[in-house]
Amino acid sequence: MSRPLRMFVANGFYLVTARCLHRHFFLRPSVEASTVIKGVLARALRLNGVEVFAFGFLSNHFHLIVRAPRGNLPRFMQHLMTNISKKVGGLIGWRGPFWERRYSAEPILDDEALLAKVKYVLAHGTKEGLVRHCGDWPGLSSLPMMLDDSPMPARWFNWTRRASGNRRKVPRPRLDVRWSEAEEIRLTELPIPALRAPGALRRFVRRAVRAIEEEASRRHKRFKGRRWVMGQDPFSKPKPAERKPRPPCHTSIPALRDSYLEQYRNFVAAFRSASLRWLHGDFWAVFPEGAIRPLIFPARAETRLAA
Repeated sequence: MSRPLRMFVANGFYLVTARCLHRHFFLRPSVEASTVIKGVLARALRLNGVEVFAFGFLSNHFHLIVRAPRGNLPRFMQHLMTNISKKVGGLIGWRGPFWERRYSAEPILDDEALLAKVKYVLAHGTKEGLVRHCGDWPGLSSLPMMLDDSPMPARWFNWTRRASGNRRKVPRPRLDVRWSEAEEIRLTELPIPALRAPGALRRFVRRAVRAIEEEASRRHKRFKGRRWVMGQDPFSKPKPAERKPRPPCHTSIPALRDSYLEQYRNFVAAFRSASLRWLHGDFWAVFPEGAIRPLIFPARAETRLAA
C-alpha cells in the first residue's frame, strides 16, 4: 500500500510518533541511553529551529509535540532518528534497521486537542501499567521540565572526534566528556490563553497527572515498576497488539476536521498534477506549499532536459 502524501504547514502543531523495528525495546530506559537521546534531541532542536512542547521516550517508541516555523520538520526528524539509531544502536550492539517505518506526524488543529495530546504523551508508562506514577518513568520525559519550568541540560557526544587520531583502534568510552559538547532542551510555552497566567501550566500538568494516575489505578491492580522496565531485554518485544488506523488529524471540532480533509484533498490533487509534469521534465512545475518534490537522479534529469 502506498504511503499517504505529507502536507506540512509551517507553524502548525504536530504529534510525531516513531516506533522501533518490530516494536523491539531498543529504546529501553537506561542512564546511557537517556544521556545520548537527550543530547541528540537537544542538538536537533537547536540546529533546526524546531519548538518542542512535550515529549516522551518509551522502550520501543517515542512521541513529540512540535512546531517547525522554518517548515523543516522532515529535516529535523531525519537528524533526530538517524542519530538515535546510530548512537543507541551502538550502545546496545545493534546493527541494521532501527525504525519500523517512517514516522507519523498528525496535525493538531485546536487548543483542546493540543491539551489532550499533551496529556496523552504524559500518560505513557503509567497507562500501560508499567509505573504507578508518571514521575516514576525512568526514561526521558518532558514532565519534570513542565513542573519546574527549567531547561534540561544535555551532552552531545561527537563520536567522530572520539575516533579521530585513534589509528591503533584502542577502545575508547563512548560517553567520555572529552568528546562531548554542552546542549540543553527548552520547552516552548504552549500558546493557549488559559495557560498564560503564572503557574497555570503547572496546575494543568498536576491535574492531568492526577487524572492519569487515578485512571491507571482503576485499570491495573499491579504495576511492574522502574526496575522491571530498566531490566527489559532491548531485543525482546511485546505481544502483538491490534493495529488501529492513524487519524488524519487531531481536533475536538468536527468542522475543523472537515475543513482539513478538504484542504488535504485539494493538496493531493495539486501535488499529483505538478508531480506528473515534474517527472516528465517540466522542472518549473509549481507544487503546493508544504509539498516534498519527487526525487529525480541527475542523469535522468539531464536526459529529460536534453530532450
